[in-house]
Amino acid sequence: MAIVAAVALLAPLALALTRVKLPAIVLEIALGIVIGPQVLGWAEVDEPVRVLALVGLAFLLFLSGTELDLQRLRGRVLRLTGVGFALSFALALLVGFGLDATGLVRSPLLIAIILSATGLGIILPILKDAGETENALGRVVIAGASIAEVAPIVLMSLFFSGRNGGGVGGKLVLLAAFAAFVIAVAAAIVGLERSRRVSDTLLRLQDTSAQIRVRGAFLLLMLFAVFASEFGLEAILGAFFAGATLRLVDRDEMMTHTFLNAKLEAVGFGVFVPFFFVSTGMKLDVRSLFEGGSTLARVPIFLAALLIVRGLPALLYRPFAERRGQVLAAGLLQATSLSIPVVAGQIGLTLGLISPQSHVALVAAGLLSVLVFPLVALPLLQERAALSPSTVPRRAYERPRRRMTARLERSRSDV
Repeated sequence: MAIVAAVALLAPLALALTRVKLPAIVLEIALGIVIGPQVLGWAEVDEPVRVLALVGLAFLLFLSGTELDLQRLRGRVLRLTGVGFALSFALALLVGFGLDATGLVRSPLLIAIILSATGLGIILPILKDAGETENALGRVVIAGASIAEVAPIVLMSLFFSGRNGGGVGGKLVLLAAFAAFVIAVAAAIVGLERSRRVSDTLLRLQDTSAQIRVRGAFLLLMLFAVFASEFGLEAILGAFFAGATLRLVDRDEMMTHTFLNAKLEAVGFGVFVPFFFVSTGMKLDVRSLFEGGSTLARVPIFLAALLIVRGLPALLYRPFAERRGQVLAAGLLQATSLSIPVVAGQIGLTLGLISPQSHVALVAAGLLSVLVFPLVALPLLQERAALSPSTVPRRAYERPRRRMTARLERSRSDV
């Protein structure tokens, strides 16, 4: 545990000191490979590390759920991104059956679910740091990534849950029952928040040693994960729904507890989530990647499949882009995925639906997508056409000036 904790500290520190633009999770997985049994053999995934990694996985999906912004998923954006994901999944099924025909995979549906996913938790910080979250294309990309993270988790629970729920029909019934449970819990939370006495108590305890809101959020995470498992679904679905529920019912965060998200991210990304990624690297059978040429050859195949499946539907976002380069950037960002290949790959490995070689190749392709795609996409996304005053229509700046003048006049009259 101490060695894994040291890796979790050194990974982001090394990136910051060397100023290498690389997501920390990539280096955490790489260093996990180095310290694991495959290379140096300094540490192994024993029971304490396994438990902390499991909690880290739950926290990762929980924090991804808190990033789900339902305000973006409505109207034209919802229709467009929904059609885009349907197209992605259709392409993923075609690719999956093609790979199955060549003998590279065992379950076309599992591969289709993995390939149709986008790492919202990866691209959202990238877009935030680049200041691209508030323009039209950035909002559409985030909305599309939200759908492409929720839908694969739901599909994993329906088709590849470890428990038998009587087939897909039975799983749909269980999913509906779990959704009803989620709605009931959300309604109960909203009811409690409306109580003045409860609200005042939470406000009084939230920044003391009780940290009552953090404890409540952690209870919600554990509760939903346990009940999802009891309903015969994947625990990761419950973890994601817990985060989404917190985001949905937590309406007054800007007024009473502006630092709750920061506290939850501190607990998750500061303690538990690194254990998941470092232990993932420790468990990867990287030797098989280099023992045979067939395993290594799967990496560019899976990487190209990610780009095709998630990149091509970005052509639908053309009305929101200023130039074709931005559409290409949107496609590259949507093809960035690592968490779902790691999580779903481990589930498939446990169920015997994916070979260790394919699992390693999928994770390697996900690592390359995180390394390469955002670096290529950001310069394309941030390009702005150079406009001089002579090329801008006069009304483009006259109307805002007139509106501002009118507002000032109204303010003076009010005073």
